[in-house]
Amino acid sequence: MKRQADQSKRNLLVGLSAIIASSLVRAQGYEFKPNQRYPDPAVFILDPSFTKYRLHNSTLEQISTGMRWTEGPAYFSEGSYLLFSDIPNNRIMKFSEKTGKTSIFRENANFANGNVRDHQGRLITCEHSVTRRVTRTEKDGRITILADRYQGRRLNSPNDVIVKSDASIWFSDPVFGISGEWEGYKATPEQMTTNVYRLDTEGKLFAMIVDLVNPNGLAFSVDEKKLYVVG
Repeated sequence: MKRQADQSKRNLLVGLSAIIASSLVRAQGYEFKPNQRYPDPAVFILDPSFTKYRLHNSTLEQISTGMRWTEGPAYFSEGSYLLFSDIPNNRIMKFSEKTGKTSIFRENANFANGNVRDHQGRLITCEHSVTRRVTRTEKDGRITILADRYQGRRLNSPNDVIVKSDASIWFSDPVFGISGEWEGYKATPEQMTTNVYRLDTEGKLFAMIVDLVNPNGLAFSVDEKKLYVVG
């Protein structure tokens, strides 16, 4: 469990570094090209505290293209593949390290956004569509609804999701998925606030943060004493 959590944190940090580097490269007018130099000059460290996470024998690599807008990477080491959401195209994609190819994992994915794996290795997904829920994909492919309402009212559009070491599931619930037709369907919010929720192992849902406008990305500190929320 600890190894899985450490790997998830490492993947998150590497992913963040890649996103920052890619953004800076585009902003400076460079065209992305595979690089064989170590360390990769395209990776910029903005905060010195991230230096210890730098992989000096790795380079920034474009693994796939052709999507409209991607979110929610979740890595499956036992199968050597990465799942991620292509939200406007309403599908979850699968990149295989073995073949180097990207395929469709799930079509009509209810405008899936954030994805993560729980401690049993199952896929947890946030959905924006009319479903507006958090689901779990079982090992046999069945879909289990984990949360779609709070205090009797429908959720807005669950966005990002993480799993804590105690197996509780935390997710953000902004209105992005119901504010237009781009990443869901336009609808009137039923919740009075846009919250960050905690779903415990007994299936009870708690609103942990209720005073942020449209909370988005989530991440715990290594010791889990702090929860970082992108607003």
